[in-house]
Amino acid sequence: MEMPEGLRINQDIHAENATLDLENRERQAGRVRVRVEDSWFTVDRVFLVKYSDYFCALFHSGMKESRQDELYLKGGLHARGFLIALAVCRGENPTISEPDELVEAVECAAFLQVECLVQHLCDIIDSENCLLLYHAASIFGVHALFHSAALFLCDAFDDLKEAAESSIPEELLQYSQALSPSSFIAMGTHSPSMELLQDSFRVVCYLDEKEGEWKHLTDLPTLCSTSLAGVAVLDNRLYIVGGVYSYFKDTVDSSFCYNPDSGVWTTLPGPQQPRYNFTLLGHEGQLYAIGGEAQRRTISTAETYDVVKGEWTFIKHAPRPVASAACAVARRRMFVCFWKPPDTTDIYEYVPVKNEWKLTTTMIRPQSYGHCMVAHKDNLYVMRNGPCDDFLRCLMDCYNITTGQWTALHGHYINSKGALFTAMIRGDSVFTVKHMLTLVYTITGNGWKPHKQMNGFPKSGSLWTCLLRLPKTGPVIPQLDAEGKEEEMPLSDMSEGYVEAIPHL
Repeated sequence: MEMPEGLRINQDIHAENATLDLENRERQAGRVRVRVEDSWFTVDRVFLVKYSDYFCALFHSGMKESRQDELYLKGGLHARGFLIALAVCRGENPTISEPDELVEAVECAAFLQVECLVQHLCDIIDSENCLLLYHAASIFGVHALFHSAALFLCDAFDDLKEAAESSIPEELLQYSQALSPSSFIAMGTHSPSMELLQDSFRVVCYLDEKEGEWKHLTDLPTLCSTSLAGVAVLDNRLYIVGGVYSYFKDTVDSSFCYNPDSGVWTTLPGPQQPRYNFTLLGHEGQLYAIGGEAQRRTISTAETYDVVKGEWTFIKHAPRPVASAACAVARRRMFVCFWKPPDTTDIYEYVPVKNEWKLTTTMIRPQSYGHCMVAHKDNLYVMRNGPCDDFLRCLMDCYNITTGQWTALHGHYINSKGALFTAMIRGDSVFTVKHMLTLVYTITGNGWKPHKQMNGFPKSGSLWTCLLRLPKTGPVIPQLDAEGKEEEMPLSDMSEGYVEAIPHL
């Protein structure tokens, strides 16, 4: 029986479409030669689609260029910028120090819309390249880099003022100066008490750098404890989780969040596993509670809090039980310092997408192990005790996560009453504080150099420190309701900040 003409035509069309789809998939799965200036690069199409919005749109456009085996990128793009982009997309950390290299990398990130290159450029901003990257980002319209460089300039303006005023347009200066700089924040150790007692340690203070003095920011909530609690900052919100109260070390079940834009504290749920003396880390929309103690026993459980969902979820256990472990985020990667007295320091990385812990490095030092760790660029600085449990004169080692090399910094670092363990890094500066003195260091290639001294924290005892961007007008006094109590902000409003106007790029 002969097949009807219409049906045969439809089948032919479907067969042809299937053939074309197969050819398209094979072509997209293959390699393409890309010409930039006089250089040729042979790259997997899938690789380009994954990392470049420009190539993703091109290869799915149906235009004749999407089917060609060779592409010529014109329009001023430079080969060196394209080479840098390929290296970053492969997970490498290329050294970009020359001005022309930096500008060409920004140009490539803008032209080919390479998000991971934009992130890399944001990560490498420092005092040497800040102004150049800021200006280049404004020219090429790379908004994320533009804003990151503006914030860095805002934080380091006293040191960069002369260079900035002579090298970048006035509108860029004005935009940066309209932003709020990061302020050094500190609070003492406090256990919940009756509100009527007016506990003088129930205060959070900020450093007024112009006057060199500590000033009142806010009072801790009555039921909030900073004794053996977890303290972290995420998206410019201060979180205090867990902690203990009473002689028996009963665990505080709630968490508390401070919004500096409104001056309001919000009560949040505590971890599923009540814990104290644990590590709390904020990273990419999540809080991570790692290890700690529960019922006087060191634990290895870990969990994460999604600030949007308002839920705690268990993640893979830490490699071993640990309490009060040091932690830091370097190049968007989370590292936790596990020590084993008397001489071993293990640094593990937690990888959220794989929910796994990876041993990054191990440091062995005689009778000395890591107690505090901070990150600057792709370096982890580990502070450890001196010989014979000498905590007054600490030693410092630097681990570079790119090269995998350890470097011992020269000399000793005075750690009077644990000042070094309060270290917070802002730009290329390190802030430390205790009751007698606030000391600011400058990070150099050879170590930390004392840069500036200011008054110490007004209260004695152990301190928690962090960085927060406060409103330009100063601390916000929260609104009171009819009963004279602070109004709590709904959880749905916590992530809503004001949008700052960016100059026309």
